Amino acid sequence: MTDPEEWELLEEVTEYETPWYDGGYDRLVQPDGSEQRYYWADLPPAVVVVARIDAEVLEDADDEDGDRLLFVEQYRPTIRETHLELPAGIVEDGESYTRAGARELEEETGFRPSSTSLLQEYAVATGVLRHDRAIVYAEGLEPGERELDSNEFLEVTTVPIDDALERAREQPANDSTMTALLLAKEDGVL
Repeated sequence: MTDPEEWELLEEVTEYETPWYDGGYDRLVQPDGSEQRYYWADLPPAVVVVARIDAEVLEDADDEDGDRLLFVEQYRPTIRETHLELPAGIVEDGESYTRAGARELEEETGFRPSSTSLLQEYAVATGVLRHDRAIVYAEGLEPGERELDSNEFLEVTTVPIDDALERAREQPANDSTMTALLLAKEDGVL
């Protein structure tokens, strides 16, 4: 295992700041004595919510479909595609992942969970990002107050639990939704 002590940080440079993230590089002396710049983007922590909703809570669902998962469909200007995604968002200062998950779920979908649990916290794209993400499982959903941010234009939809992973794998697919569903399935909550 490489010893972090073998890497000498010469400087950390923030080249730009945006409302969403900061970008820059670290200049390091590598274990072989050579110098290298390692570029990064620093993002706040985020949460992805796997939210189970009882069919009876939904007005237009067929009870025979059983429980469903809440999804949002949204256009992603960065990649110019519309994606079917699990609800997600930024963790605010002082918030736990479970609290942030409950808040984001209600803001994006209009449903409030009676319980949440943290399935996993992990680092994302460690070769270029300084970004932690967590997967939260939510259940016992009840109607709440939807409150979208000024840049959120989301359509809420549901997918039967048995079809969720297959739907998430349809192109265009995204990492956060597939990772969350696979982990939830592995942990036995789906």
